[in-house]
Amino acid sequence: MKGFKIFKDRHGKARCYHRATGTAVDLAKAPLGSPEFFAECGRISALSAAPAPAKPGTLGRLVEEYRAAPSYTDLRPRTRSDYAKCLDYLKPIADTPLIRFDSPLVVRIRDKAASKHGRRFGNYVKAVLSIVFAWGAERGYLDRNPADSVKNIRRPRDAPEANRPWSDGERHAVWDAMPAHMLPAVALMMYCGLDPQDALSLPRSAIRDGLIDSRRGKTSEPLWLPLPQPVSDAIMASPPHSAVTVCATSRGHVWTVSGFRASWRPIRQRLEKAGAVRPGLTLKGLRHTVATILAEIGFDNRSIADLLGQKTEAMAAHYSRRADRTRKNTATIESFAAEVNRRRTKVVKPSE
Repeated sequence: MKGFKIFKDRHGKARCYHRATGTAVDLAKAPLGSPEFFAECGRISALSAAPAPAKPGTLGRLVEEYRAAPSYTDLRPRTRSDYAKCLDYLKPIADTPLIRFDSPLVVRIRDKAASKHGRRFGNYVKAVLSIVFAWGAERGYLDRNPADSVKNIRRPRDAPEANRPWSDGERHAVWDAMPAHMLPAVALMMYCGLDPQDALSLPRSAIRDGLIDSRRGKTSEPLWLPLPQPVSDAIMASPPHSAVTVCATSRGHVWTVSGFRASWRPIRQRLEKAGAVRPGLTLKGLRHTVATILAEIGFDNRSIADLLGQKTEAMAAHYSRRADRTRKNTATIESFAAEVNRRRTKVVKPSE
């Protein structure tokens, strides 16, 4: 068998290994020379063989070329990973000819992804498809971008607000409940508006002379801001460790986002049960909290976007609209209450 090493070991027992991968053939189940032996060797060879390139003019070939281009390879690792999840999801339809793609087909792909993995994933698959199609249209692989006119699936009216801002009471309750080794990460999210990933991966070298000098992982936008006193105090009070990051687990290891969330979950559930926080509290919501507070006290969209490391002002404008609505509604209800108390305190009977 080509590509396989067949020999007897020092005990005289026959052995067989695939040379390229080191995978052993179980000769007890597939004796040498038997049909089962040749079938098993064929199976192992097929698994180790490089996948055949996708056919020209198909979605698979377009994705292959896009993933090899700077438009994809120059993305930040986190963004590239998010794109890859969507592109991997599309592998079962890789042989679909590009000429078959139109808006209705993209809608069906979006809806199927949403039904299996949720509305946000369905919308993200549609967005990544649109990016790939746009890249291909610029290079003549398609006449147009068939996903360009497809809208996102709207959030249900009764769905809870995603990553809602925290109230002051919730912030204080969580702060008091956090163990010392988790508090630096929460402090960076709560007072600096860092994304959970950025807070947990912030290197020690990014903090010097009382300043944070880093970049946002998702956008690579620079982050430069003074270190607030509560953050500095939380870092100083945390257990000593040798991790390269500012934040570390109780064993002194670098946090993963999933690991931190696993440790945060029982704390949040305990606070919910005690009535100290409302349901729907997320770590990502702290970033929204910082932006909302800044908008409420009058900072403009560009200042908020710069603090959060955002290239555009789109999300900052969203926070500002919420803050403006809060201020207007507060003023409206105060004026209404003052008017009622001043002139309309007399009880009016039905007969009158």
